[in-house]
Amino acid sequence: MHLRFLKLHPGAIVPQYHHSGDSGVDLHALEAVAIAPHKTALIKTGLAAEIPIGTELQVRPRSGLALKHSITVLNSPGTIDANYRGEIGVILMNHGEQVFRVEPGMRIAQLVMTPVIHPKITVVDKLPESTRGTGGFGSTGL
Repeated sequence: MHLRFLKLHPGAIVPQYHHSGDSGVDLHALEAVAIAPHKTALIKTGLAAEIPIGTELQVRPRSGLALKHSITVLNSPGTIDANYRGEIGVILMNHGEQVFRVEPGMRIAQLVMTPVIHPKITVVDKLPESTRGTGGFGSTGL
């Protein structure tokens, strides 16, 4: 299976796996952006992708940015559908108290390819019973 990237800008960095067994590749920022505390910004990567049908790309936070700077991907995981051919962007959220400066080439998020299942959708009159039933948020305890 192939994941093909198109560089939309000469400064774009094509993601690569760094270690055997890595599940994701790093996405890099194309340009400098300052994200104020408690604000969001769309960070361009300068890349588009041909994503194989039957898969999606998920954009996920980098744990180091989350721990050290309170930076996360706002809509985590962000989904990039197989039929999307536009520029890949990352919505970063600064949960911290300091301005966070994104610099060109900075690793800002992870990109993971995952399979997509398209089940047949059926409307029913009743669902079968389960051990959990209709218990919602917090119903299983701490």
